Amino acid sequence: MTGAKLGAVVMAALVLMYLALMGQQGYYFLIQENWVSKAMGFFILILPIFGLWGIFRELRFGLAIEKLGKVLEQEDAWPRFRFGVMPSGRAIKTEALQEFPEYAQKAEADPENWRSWFTLGLIYDACGNRKLARKAMRKAIALNQR
Repeated sequence: MTGAKLGAVVMAALVLMYLALMGQQGYYFLIQENWVSKAMGFFILILPIFGLWGIFRELRFGLAIEKLGKVLEQEDAWPRFRFGVMPSGRAIKTEALQEFPEYAQKAEADPENWRSWFTLGLIYDACGNRKLARKAMRKAIALNQR
């Protein structure tokens, strides 16, 4: 198990423990006679539902990305970027930004190719734009599922 996976599992376990404790508190409020306590209990129980939904959604997203990455590895088609990386493993943003237009053009030229969107997601992440990286990865996942 990689460090990232272990971290995700530990965080998910901690959040689940927190959600269970919140659920217990919500239940205790619900069984009270006071209507204010019942309302608080109801809303406390709603929060764990949103938390579970968020965990499920993120785990599903991560597993789908991992699956696509494995396909690229098996095909020996993992993108080979030219930008350097720092000792921490993070990309050097200035170098990644210089390389970005090449991959954006490839995705634009072949908008139905999940591989180009996956690669675009990686380069967005290297450039420090997580929001657009996730959007590109979602598109890659959707295109692969067709």
